[in-house]
Amino acid sequence: MNKLITAYSYWKLLSWRKISNYSLLIASYRYSRWIKKPVLWGRPTTLSIEPTTSCNLRCPECPSGLRSFSRPTGMIQEDLFKKIIDDNGQYLTYLHLYFQGEPYLHPKFLDFVSYASQKKVFTATSTNAHYLTEENVEKTLNSGLKQLIVSMDGISQEVYQEYRIGGKLSKVQAGLSLLIHKRAERKSLYPRIILQFLVTGKNEHQLDGLKDWAKMMKVDELQLKTAQIYDFENGSELIPKNIKYSRYILGKNGKWELKKEIENKCWRMWQGSVITWDGRVVPCCFDKDGEHVMGQLTYQRLEDIWQNTKYIDFRTSLLRDRKEIEICKNCTT
Repeated sequence: MNKLITAYSYWKLLSWRKISNYSLLIASYRYSRWIKKPVLWGRPTTLSIEPTTSCNLRCPECPSGLRSFSRPTGMIQEDLFKKIIDDNGQYLTYLHLYFQGEPYLHPKFLDFVSYASQKKVFTATSTNAHYLTEENVEKTLNSGLKQLIVSMDGISQEVYQEYRIGGKLSKVQAGLSLLIHKRAERKSLYPRIILQFLVTGKNEHQLDGLKDWAKMMKVDELQLKTAQIYDFENGSELIPKNIKYSRYILGKNGKWELKKEIENKCWRMWQGSVITWDGRVVPCCFDKDGEHVMGQLTYQRLEDIWQNTKYIDFRTSLLRDRKEIEICKNCTT
């Protein structure tokens, strides 16, 4: 049901320009795979924009949590955000206001959501739900946000804090309850609330109870997500014992490896880009440290960056041998 409601809101915001642009991107992606050379017949249809790198938690497999970025940290300026939406909004079918950090820590975050929503862009974000105060809940409901992904990896404080270090499950539950209650009072369908559970070796025993917890909370959808582990080759206590929930398997040489084979293709490189708080354009969400900067939006247009030599060369490498690209080595796409 949630997927149907989400799809309805998504289609309502489409225009002929967005549909034709999306179709061109799909056609060029398939043609590129066929000739093994990158061809682009459209502009980005999705964007992830990073409001901030700041975070209140210290999750062990996250650069924000570890405070380990090699790139600059900070918060996006309002004029830069508006410029990105003004220049590209007419082509966007999906905007994820998230990359690293906790979006609600940006004082203008919900203003950004409202601005994009007014431009008829489907908006989504991800949060650890520690800032769903009464004021923020009201602003969230007024912003036009269509999808709220809540990351929560345990249904008891003891297990939850194993990964979400510094977090309080009671605060998450209170904020979620308030949002769901207020949304029901308004008889509104949005934002759709997705509870995202990162399955690890420390919380997989709670999966049965999690389903009951999600029903009790009346969230719209429960998603189980595999955990990305740095230096996974030597194993980690975060790798689940149930291989169904792991993106890694133990190889014959005793080293852990990706369960899914890396293929020389990636729709993301034709679909859209990720933009850091300071306007750097990077190819995807796996480039957390911004090692592959394709351009800088403070003095360039995304339309020009999208087809520049650096971006084309990256897509060429991907089609030739994706295993040679470091950020692709931990990807399940």
